[in-house]
Amino acid sequence: MANVAAQRQGKHFLQIKYLGAFPVAWPQRLAHNSPTMDAATPSRLAPYSIAVIMERVRLTNRWATERWEAKGVVRDVTPSGSGERVIVQDERITQILFPGFVLKLHPDEAEGYLYNVTSPEPKVFVMWRMRDEIARPELLSVSYHEGARWMDTEANVGGVALPPDLPPWIAAYAAAHYKPEPKKKVRNASRKDEGVASRRGSD
Repeated sequence: MANVAAQRQGKHFLQIKYLGAFPVAWPQRLAHNSPTMDAATPSRLAPYSIAVIMERVRLTNRWATERWEAKGVVRDVTPSGSGERVIVQDERITQILFPGFVLKLHPDEAEGYLYNVTSPEPKVFVMWRMRDEIARPELLSVSYHEGARWMDTEANVGGVALPPDLPPWIAAYAAAHYKPEPKKKVRNASRKDEGVASRRGSD
């Protein structure tokens, strides 16, 4: 399975001990018409809204005057509808808080979620774009695979620490939706082929 995951993640694959760092209670397979399916499946929406912190660092070199990066994510406690605001500013560093993000999970990313939450340092992947001379976050993901796909497109992507209270929710959702890829059947040689091999072996 690790080889399959590595191929999907391309050049950004990191060797992670799968399911070794975080205990996951794998659910029993339930029939599609089971009345307990909805009750047993965790919500796809995070338990709270998230705010993203973007940081600008002024540089003193001939190649660039500044560097932007995603600095972190925190629980969003701002009033609904609040806009971005500067939270840190000095001669060298400016940090801007962007509130109002809702983290959503998707069933087809279950494997990527498990890889992320069982890694030594689980991440929130932030895709951002420059607009009006400011780096503005646009998309969030906690899927290891999705973050790698974003990086492969050469988009601006940063990985920041996942809030410590979110891995249990992500792991439970991923375990409920994870479907291992079916094993490929090994094609048995025909009797004719076996006969050729036997004759060659006896020569």
